[in-house]
Amino acid sequence: MNEHNISRRTLLKALLALGISGSSITKLLHAATQNILVKKIPSSGEEIPVIGLGTSRTFDALGDEELLMHLKNVMQVFFDHKGTLVDSSPMYGGAEAVIGKLLKQISNNPPLFSATKVWTYGEQAGVKQMEESRKLWGIKRFDLMQIHNLRDWEVHYKTLKKMKAEGQIRYIGVTTSHGRFHNELEVLLETLAFDFVQLSYNIDNREVEEKLLKIALDKGVAVIVNRPYQRGDLFSLVRGKALPDWASEIDVTSWGQYFLKYIVSHPAVTCTIPATTKVKHLVDNMAAQTGRLPDAKMRNEMIRYFKSL
Repeated sequence: MNEHNISRRTLLKALLALGISGSSITKLLHAATQNILVKKIPSSGEEIPVIGLGTSRTFDALGDEELLMHLKNVMQVFFDHKGTLVDSSPMYGGAEAVIGKLLKQISNNPPLFSATKVWTYGEQAGVKQMEESRKLWGIKRFDLMQIHNLRDWEVHYKTLKKMKAEGQIRYIGVTTSHGRFHNELEVLLETLAFDFVQLSYNIDNREVEEKLLKIALDKGVAVIVNRPYQRGDLFSLVRGKALPDWASEIDVTSWGQYFLKYIVSHPAVTCTIPATTKVKHLVDNMAAQTGRLPDAKMRNEMIRYFKSL
């Protein structure tokens, strides 16, 4: 665990400016001043918080001023809660342009761990796309560049290795989602030098526990988890159901925290990237990076209880 200090007075002013009050502010202040859970990137030892911010299907908001305002608040509170890793892709419509627009409006210049993807065919097209992404974000370089859904990975891997060696990016990764390309991904992680892998994983979709997470742990590859709520389907399964009495033993007060803590407690997982357009959901997500995490025995109990509902 690592502690990042934040002024309660500064945060209180920010929350009041967002129109948040009462019990919500109390919860926000408590979460934002707690020690946060961090994990190390195996290839470097650098620590990052276990809860990041995804932008798929949420940040494609160009031209929607009301949604942009909500997303600005989401991003500000994310950083106020000591989050750092923001993940996107050219695949996500206008998300990268929105990120760049909002980063200019964030106060206090918080630390950012920038992660996006290359999602095209061909060496020159890939180089061009990555440069366009960098300009959209308005940053000097990306912390992490990932090959999205293994598209043209043979070509892009060579490019990314060169860019990393030249200091144009800090880490390289490869991604997949909703169970695609697992066999090929296993081979890539076994044979190539990736710093990160991004994949889908949650308490109701544990397929990657069998091989991919074991390989990542063995090879020292950091793991980013997407679709932690299975695009909201998990909440449908527990709607109206009570948390177990023992949830307090792992400092869980909501189903969202239950699902996120199950994910980030896996020894191979570095962080997860839930996406939202609502501050109240963002606050709940960030609470999952404080307090105690379940051990192996408790993780099995979490599965058992979830299956019993």
